[in-house]
Amino acid sequence: MEHSKLYVITGSGKGKTTAALGYALREVLHGNKVTVIQFLKGGGYTGELFSTAAFGGLFTIKQFGYGCFMADDIRSGRQKCTKCGVCFRENRKACHNFAPKALACAWQEVTNGANKVVILDEISHALRHELIDLAEIVKLVQSRPAGTDVVLTGRNMPEELIQLAQLATSCEAVKHPMASGIDARWGIEY
Repeated sequence: MEHSKLYVITGSGKGKTTAALGYALREVLHGNKVTVIQFLKGGGYTGELFSTAAFGGLFTIKQFGYGCFMADDIRSGRQKCTKCGVCFRENRKACHNFAPKALACAWQEVTNGANKVVILDEISHALRHELIDLAEIVKLVQSRPAGTDVVLTGRNMPEELIQLAQLATSCEAVKHPMASGIDARWGIEY
């Protein structure tokens, strides 16, 4: 019988989503279906969104968050994110219902048996801002069928989820270019 695993990628450093996407890429290249559900992300301009068309339906990203009004210009490289913070503030407003919608999608994608991997990207932020309930996430990851791995990403992952995981990794910043005033670059960091 094929087992399923729970992976947690957390920590204060850069690389959590990147690591999860590396795992997704490996699975897709082996012909397995992967779905990424991005909690509180809706900018529509990150580089990973460009990759979905290349894999013939095996790789899907579903965003649940506030869309950036400059997304088209940022996507094209004509504009950089101004760090206005509108997306972060709007994402945290419970009235938008972004996190519960993402969670409903997660239940569908984790339990339908169609995916080899389901990545719940930045789920810890939705938990930290109390937009979804930790007990519901515990129930979800315990409901995954054999053969479906689940990857949870985000800073400050609750200890209960770390303890349930078969693999937990912490990404810690040793050195980061932003500390030296070097901003994120289109095509590299987003």
